[in-house]
Amino acid sequence: MTHLWIRSESRANERRLGITPDGVRSLRARGFHVTVEASPHRIMPSDAYAAAGAEIAPEGAWTDAPPEAFVFGLKELPETGDPLRHRHIMFGHAYKGQAAGRVLLDRFRQGGGRLYDLEYLTGPDGRRLAAFGYWAGFAGAAVTIMAWSAQIRGGICGPVSVATSQQAMTENLRAELAEAGRPLPRAIVIGAKGRVGRGASDLMARLGIRVTAWDMPETARGAPFPEILAHELFINCILAQPGAPAFVARADLARPRALRVIGDVACDPTSDFNPIPLYDRPTDWQRPVLRLSGEPPLDIMAIDNLPSLLPLESSLDFADQLLPVLQALDRPDEDAWGRAGHLFDSHLAKL
Repeated sequence: MTHLWIRSESRANERRLGITPDGVRSLRARGFHVTVEASPHRIMPSDAYAAAGAEIAPEGAWTDAPPEAFVFGLKELPETGDPLRHRHIMFGHAYKGQAAGRVLLDRFRQGGGRLYDLEYLTGPDGRRLAAFGYWAGFAGAAVTIMAWSAQIRGGICGPVSVATSQQAMTENLRAELAEAGRPLPRAIVIGAKGRVGRGASDLMARLGIRVTAWDMPETARGAPFPEILAHELFINCILAQPGAPAFVARADLARPRALRVIGDVACDPTSDFNPIPLYDRPTDWQRPVLRLSGEPPLDIMAIDNLPSLLPLESSLDFADQLLPVLQALDRPDEDAWGRAGHLFDSHLAKL
């Protein structure tokens, strides 16, 4: 019997989930054993999972889960350094040269466990089967606009918090822009055809912000990109990857520019392939931006769990995408699970 163990997220401000009670009910009907850890912050209550047939375990009990269980979470594990002996399903951020990624892989090597990275659960065509990207783009554009508005008022963007809905987030931004009393900023979105870019573009369209939509053809010529500097807002939706050009480089900070805020939704500052090599750490909910230059101000927003600002809507969407993949977890060596497992093996072999 396939045993799926849903761990409680340990990261601050993380209320999202990867499976709903209805999803648990579906897996139980297929013969899965499902354990769900109690969580004080998950956007859906533990009682709903129990009613769907899940066994409820104490928060953090995954370390003692049966060895055959698949441990499923979204964000990173506590950085205890302990060897990892289970098969883990999560966003590992371990395959692009990140320093923390090497540490994570070494923990798997020591414990004999395995990583099935959610970012690399793909179909035969290489496309991801489940992603939070749309909501990352939507919320990332929102915080970028907040940062611009704070600049207009002579300040810097303060703490952000969960929005009750996308509609509430949009209406709050509309009121803030009206209060600023300035012409709306111009924005450029790179990666506009992908999920992330669509989310960012949709929000700005609702607010009446004009968007220049770029994708691979517009960036194929390589740097420099003076067009980016001509917009007040730049939203990066391109994941770090080998061969990616630098969209904004250190030398650009001294050039004449309209650019005031960069929203790095892709947010991979520790990767060797980071296309915005201006910063070395993510921002967070308490300090959403880093100020890169003071004259004129240029801020960068690089929060790495943006969909958590809309935890219910983003979770329902992601869980709906992922459920058909989870239903095939009883065949972990086939299809998407097999591809993700082979990728893990290849990276582990490089340690």
